[in-house]
Amino acid sequence: MRAFPLVGGPVELRGALDLEITPTGVMPRRLPAWTKEQYQDPSVYGVTVMPSGVRLVFRTDACELEFEVLTFTGQLDTDPLPRPTGMLELLVNGALAGRRRAPVGNVLRMAGPGAAQRLIPGDPGTVRFTGLPAGMKSVELWLPQQTPMELVALRADGEVLPPLPDGRRRWVHHGSSISHCIEADGPTGTWPTVAAALGGVEVINLSQAGNALLDPYVARTIRDAPADLISLKVGINIVGLAAFRLRTFGPAVHGFLDTIRDGHPDTPLLLMSPVSCPAVEETPGPTTMGPDGRITALGDPAQVAAGALTLAVVRAELERIVATRRTRDPHLHHLDGRELLGPDEADDLADGLHPTATAYRRMGKRFATRAFASDGPFRPRAPRP
Repeated sequence: MRAFPLVGGPVELRGALDLEITPTGVMPRRLPAWTKEQYQDPSVYGVTVMPSGVRLVFRTDACELEFEVLTFTGQLDTDPLPRPTGMLELLVNGALAGRRRAPVGNVLRMAGPGAAQRLIPGDPGTVRFTGLPAGMKSVELWLPQQTPMELVALRADGEVLPPLPDGRRRWVHHGSSISHCIEADGPTGTWPTVAAALGGVEVINLSQAGNALLDPYVARTIRDAPADLISLKVGINIVGLAAFRLRTFGPAVHGFLDTIRDGHPDTPLLLMSPVSCPAVEETPGPTTMGPDGRITALGDPAQVAAGALTLAVVRAELERIVATRRTRDPHLHHLDGRELLGPDEADDLADGLHPTATAYRRMGKRFATRAFASDGPFRPRAPRP
């Protein structure tokens, strides 16, 4: 087996906007390094290095590949085992050719959610894919959407070459955990990835579990990133944290859109409202997880009249904002999130908030049907030169 460099060689890393160089290897980041100094909450860093949508892309005539990685996963002191590390999925010429569970490496132990973490150091592990078809082929290795990892080595029993130029349009998406899709059955089972495959586009998933809060550094990141299509899924984290009142929510959305439009004045931009979540449809946040493991709203419905936000209020406000702006921005579009997962599908929310793996795949298909249709906001256009 021959080793090939992961940086500065034939391998292209897609879905990440930056790399951290570590003593062991390189760690993909889905936001650029300059944003780190602006994080108010350390959880932002944690979800930024969860590689949802990140994949290694190259061509090879090898029949066997080895990937050496060092993962990071959590474990509560009361749990007998670390949290599942997720799957690495190998696509050959666009078709799934193998799935391997990521090895357990470093473990972050804690007394309870949000408690101080203690690092239990681990070692890199090797994942092997064998029996690949002979001849030169295009390969994508998709990393687990929920598990930060350092990429240590790539080895092959054949040649590894750069990927061919990709003429597909580049779709940049930002949302919450419901777009990050930690609960999906694998990295290609997240709804943005499912939708991208059906729509024939290249997805960059900048979703941040628990942290889709209209942060200005995210807007500037999207402004500066190459993009042919942009979508934003806004609302559930804002209601869940009671992060805004109605008075401040609208201007924050406008400011986020204005910043993106500074870099992408004519790019199709789809603003999406939340999928159904019964607990906060008519009751404001903040929210917590109840003793049954399901989301519970702690706010007072009587406060809606004073500006407290529910999902119903957020949906109406987002629809109003798009209608107002479309008079001067015809490339701005709106999608009610309930078209992806509606109130009659509440049983598909395992904890009352997050869709099941099956529901995520269904959401991806529904998004593709609506967004990439001949009359949809992302209808086919000429690819980038």
